[in-house]
Amino acid sequence: MENITFKQLRSLNEDQAREMLEAIRWPDGAVCPHCNSTEAYKLTPKAEGKKHVRFGVYKCKSCRKQFTVTVGTIFEGSRIKIADWLMALYLMCSSKKGISAHQLHRTLGVTYKTAWFMAHRIRLAMREAPLSDKLNGVVEVDETYVGGKMRGGKRGRGSENKTPVFALVQRGGQLRAHKVRNVTAGTLKNAIRNNVDKNAVIMSDSFGAYSGLEEEFAGHEVVDHGAGEYVRGDAYTNTLEGWFALLKRGVTGTFHHVSEEHLDRYVDEFAFRYNNRKIEDGQRTVEAIRNAKGKRLYYKNITK
Repeated sequence: MENITFKQLRSLNEDQAREMLEAIRWPDGAVCPHCNSTEAYKLTPKAEGKKHVRFGVYKCKSCRKQFTVTVGTIFEGSRIKIADWLMALYLMCSSKKGISAHQLHRTLGVTYKTAWFMAHRIRLAMREAPLSDKLNGVVEVDETYVGGKMRGGKRGRGSENKTPVFALVQRGGQLRAHKVRNVTAGTLKNAIRNNVDKNAVIMSDSFGAYSGLEEEFAGHEVVDHGAGEYVRGDAYTNTLEGWFALLKRGVTGTFHHVSEEHLDRYVDEFAFRYNNRKIEDGQRTVEAIRNAKGKRLYYKNITK
């Protein structure tokens, strides 16, 4: 299954939702999460010689263990209906500026606490594995500041109330972003070296931490925002500025407050939607479900 629609999700009962999840996760048949064997069969009352067998349970012929489609994913151990999980995934994948836990709680009819935890588990599924290929071509780099409200003091770089987020984007390609401890030359240049091919041309503003990149990469163009320069031919960082604006509108307008502790998961969410911007909302949802494999988040670990 490559795509799903809101109309489909709205009409699903729980058994149909489970079948949809199975079709997305196992397009070629059930795969055992314990040993990765494809030799598995669905348990039925007749096969087991019992009157009742829980719907959706499989048994592996290789390791003889039982499992369901939720084992080994963000859904494992959850008492929330699969139909609600699928709807929450769709809403988060289709909301350009995100959807708040309060809105999920009202839409799905679950408690706020449940909706908040669901959203963080879905953000974990949205976290994309490090790509083996580095960014190439023309790559924009920049940093922004997210978090606490300003009450006087310095704005932007050097603000004590905000958390820096560093991002890189290949024009026409993928974006990578994450929270950083500081915006020193060492921190930012190491991030660039780890993510960008030496044959790339770097675009940045005039922040001193980026100076000298032309010696390590094929080129380095600088625009001086302080002097009112934002575009000079192909030299600009407007792609990242647009993504940063979307991230900040989500933080201030949708979530209202994001703690430094959880910031990276919100960044992952916005990066995932950007990197899958060329596909439909339902396809993006399917991609997030496929990314849910091998990821588990415990409530106790994010509420310490």
